[in-house]
Amino acid sequence: MPLSRRKRARLFRGAQYAVLAAAVLVFALVADWGTLRHAFFDVGVAKALFPDIITTALVNTVKYTLLGFGFGLGLGLVLALMRLSQVPPYRWLAIVYIEFFRGVPALLVFIALGFGVPLAFEVALDMNITVMLSLGLVGAAYMAETIRAGIQAVPKGQTEAARSLGMSSGRAMRSIVIPQAFRIVLPPLTNELILLTKDSSLVYLLGLSLGQFELANFGRDALNEHKSLTPILIAGLLYLVITLPLGHLVRRLEARTAKAR
Repeated sequence: MPLSRRKRARLFRGAQYAVLAAAVLVFALVADWGTLRHAFFDVGVAKALFPDIITTALVNTVKYTLLGFGFGLGLGLVLALMRLSQVPPYRWLAIVYIEFFRGVPALLVFIALGFGVPLAFEVALDMNITVMLSLGLVGAAYMAETIRAGIQAVPKGQTEAARSLGMSSGRAMRSIVIPQAFRIVLPPLTNELILLTKDSSLVYLLGLSLGQFELANFGRDALNEHKSLTPILIAGLLYLVITLPLGHLVRRLEARTAKAR
């Protein structure tokens, strides 16, 4: 007698669990736990990283991310408004900017601003300014499209109602449309903040001093010093300390937005 669809699905799930359990058992039997513990979970190395990895690397990572996000958000709003402008040259400039910086790797932007601009124009940019511009210029291209979509998602009746009350188009945009648009695009903007947090690891290209290290650079330097992967593991966990709450916030905001709709 042929099995029903439900029974076949149950057997298939059971087989998957069995394969997973067998793989875990084989790994537990053949793994060299002493070597793994020394490589990934060396308590002595972990203790040597604190408190500097918190007070320096983690703080710098947050600082670089917020600098880039703040600049990118402001520039992204301007680009989004240019993208929606009735003046064609503004739209063309915004489109060229967005397409260029969405297509260029952030790594290349860091190299251009960290080394190319000082060499070409003989100016010395502050490291924080370089990071802010590098992260912000790339982030702005993505945030501009997100904000533009949010503005276009606001019902046109909102603008028409504001105009009927005597508001100018500019005031209606500032007071009515943009606040509603930001409520709509808050989840994807938070996702962009997470991406910038990870992109802040590219700061290592600028040749930092010890007090300027972020998590990735601090972990790499400690890896070379201690010859253990423990610093990389701890740096990764500290990235999760930043990104996991943000990810949870994104899910909460998306749920609230869906409920409101």
